[in-house]
Amino acid sequence: MSGRWRPSMALHASFALHGAAGIALLANPGVWPWALGALAANHAILTAAGLLPRSKLLGENITRLPADATARREISLTFDDGPNAEVTPVVLDMLDDAGIKATFFCIGYRARQYPVLCRQLAERGHRVENHGDSHSKAFAAFGPARMHADISAAQSTLADITGQAPRFFRATAGLRNPFLDPVLNRLGLRLAAWTRRSYDTRTGDPDTVVRRLTRNLHPGDILLLHDGHGARDRAGRTVVLAALPRLLRTVAEQSLRPVTLAEALP
Repeated sequence: MSGRWRPSMALHASFALHGAAGIALLANPGVWPWALGALAANHAILTAAGLLPRSKLLGENITRLPADATARREISLTFDDGPNAEVTPVVLDMLDDAGIKATFFCIGYRARQYPVLCRQLAERGHRVENHGDSHSKAFAAFGPARMHADISAAQSTLADITGQAPRFFRATAGLRNPFLDPVLNRLGLRLAAWTRRSYDTRTGDPDTVVRRLTRNLHPGDILLLHDGHGARDRAGRTVVLAALPRLLRTVAEQSLRPVTLAEALP
């Protein structure tokens, strides 16, 4: 992403509605209940859009790979919330054994905790992308200045550690607000969500996790897993470590080719 920020159609409509409400109030102050109601409804719609991780109302949001990648039977495996000293090295070995490259959305402060591990992700051919610096649960309530500072701090950290500037951003839990799109534009980042989600931070059953990821799996899908903050199975093992080998077997059986987001979206 580069150049001047262009608001989405939904934001253009919101700007127009605010302008129309202001003009209507100047012309006839008695319409204030109607104007207030229209603005309240507008803000409710924008808030709801920010709470839907795959929504595109607030701006560009990558939810699946482009048509040419789909035609090549490509998919993308993405891992959030790392690096994690216990889980990430095992995930790396599993991916290496399968000859697969993945995309890791890393948290800035965790990358500073484990810089060697974060650097290994890039050295072993994977892509490290931006998952914010603080991974705050309140990210969707940040104002533009705080949002910019958080994403920018992670961008600097990850670029310094890996030698590669991230090209994509994923918000905490995918939740955001209308300020994010112009912030990402200024930082040269693109928002990336997913096609299918494992919920492996909540579900400790590997069968359920694998089923969510593989049921009706198609070329072009972007899969979301976690190498950080993962739930644990009955044996106390982080569930992604039990689910990933089975997922990789299914991918191979279906002749799908995992690629990084950067490969599929040059």
